[in-house]
Amino acid sequence: MAAKDLRIELRSRIVLNQVVPFALVVLVMFGFALDDDAVLSRVAPGLIWLATMFSLLIVVQRAFAVETADGALDALQVAGVRPSGIFLGKTAALVVQLIVLQIVAVALAVLLYQPASGSTGERLRLDLPGLALLAVTLLAATCGLAFVGTIYGGLAAGATGRETLLPLLLLPVAAPVLIGATRATQASLHVGGTSMREGWAWVALLVTFATVFGIGGSLAFGSLMDDQ
Repeated sequence: MAAKDLRIELRSRIVLNQVVPFALVVLVMFGFALDDDAVLSRVAPGLIWLATMFSLLIVVQRAFAVETADGALDALQVAGVRPSGIFLGKTAALVVQLIVLQIVAVALAVLLYQPASGSTGERLRLDLPGLALLAVTLLAATCGLAFVGTIYGGLAAGATGRETLLPLLLLPVAAPVLIGATRATQASLHVGGTSMREGWAWVALLVTFATVFGIGGSLAFGSLMDDQ
């Protein structure tokens, strides 16, 4: 499942040609809207994750639109593919795509939101301990978002008005990831007054969130598919 979804992405290049530019435009527009070096450097981690969550909606809708357009999910069930395998495979493909997106977003945010020389804003710094924390944060938070995205993407796939239903279902549930990932990213970039110790504590929350939704999704995804 993961290989199939990634091959579709490599051929269509939707993430590279559309989703990544969308995330970058969101970050640039946040910069124009706030237009204050001190504010931008402090809130940069939160803006990175907001751009990621907006982009997640596009990626999830695309992933399930491909499956529902020609009844591919039903065909997979008839072929004997286990629902947990479909769930984990689609989640793995989402994780790969989101990691690529986030690496680009973090790099742009560090360049774009760095306060000018002489400004009172906090400088975004990424040392070795911060890089380790950032890497684990990206992985844990991305897994959590991918699990939630796959669950609610499957739930909304066959519903009327799924384009507007998915954000209403997904964003409130993903709020803990937004909070935890923002705080951990603040610690890794040494802004916002969050210490490294607090950052790792938030990572523990992200891991717990991903574990709960990973196990729950593996068990419940078959029922979600049967309801479509």
